[in-house]
Amino acid sequence: MSNPTDDTPTPAAPTTGTTPTALPYGTPDTPRLAVRGEARLEVDPEIARIAVTVSARGTDRTAALTDLTRRNEQALTLLKSYGDALEKLETGTFSLTPQLTEKGRHERIRAYHGRVTHTATLNDFTTLGELTTRLADLDLTRVDGPWWALRPDSPAHRNARTQAVREAVQRAREYAEALGARLDALLEIADLGAENAAPVPLQAPMGSHRGYGGAPVQESAPALDLEPQRQTVHANVNARFTMTRPAL
Repeated sequence: MSNPTDDTPTPAAPTTGTTPTALPYGTPDTPRLAVRGEARLEVDPEIARIAVTVSARGTDRTAALTDLTRRNEQALTLLKSYGDALEKLETGTFSLTPQLTEKGRHERIRAYHGRVTHTATLNDFTTLGELTTRLADLDLTRVDGPWWALRPDSPAHRNARTQAVREAVQRAREYAEALGARLDALLEIADLGAENAAPVPLQAPMGSHRGYGGAPVQESAPALDLEPQRQTVHANVNARFTMTRPAL
């Protein structure tokens, strides 16, 4: 029986028939390029929101509720009279709070405070100043706003995203050309922070008008001159490409 020599062939490792997994980085022949594309657009707002708070106060609970119901109906009738300019009307909170006398052995309810709040969304800014003034002219009615905004499906968002992608491609192309190369293929494109997205913060109020009506309602309340505030739309993307071998 002969002993095996050093040049005895080693059995080959079994193959699975699959191609090797691509490395997560570039190679000298196909370098990898990562860039960020950004866009910032300023556009006119599409809608404006105002908050309308109607209040009532009385020593009797039923009387306070009756008074609040009457004033609330008056405010809603005025809002709805603006037809198509009023895009949405929503009721937020309602409260009826007893106000107590000073603490002591004989503590009792001195009065009742009622309050109801509505949020109105308008798409016609020419009537906005008139409406806010007429609402503020109502008895014990407070108006907050306006808050200018874009609709969630506004074309401005799509335009910003498109511009961000184009900037990413242009920036990558400039980097490649600086090395005497050219872009070869797109590997990945993603919104900035798409893997660990955080909630979008609510937009802070961009303007306000507050009023508490107390004077008799005028036949023609003076209209406020309100200038819509332009909105800023941001878009950011991360993009990764491969490029041809640089001419170093």
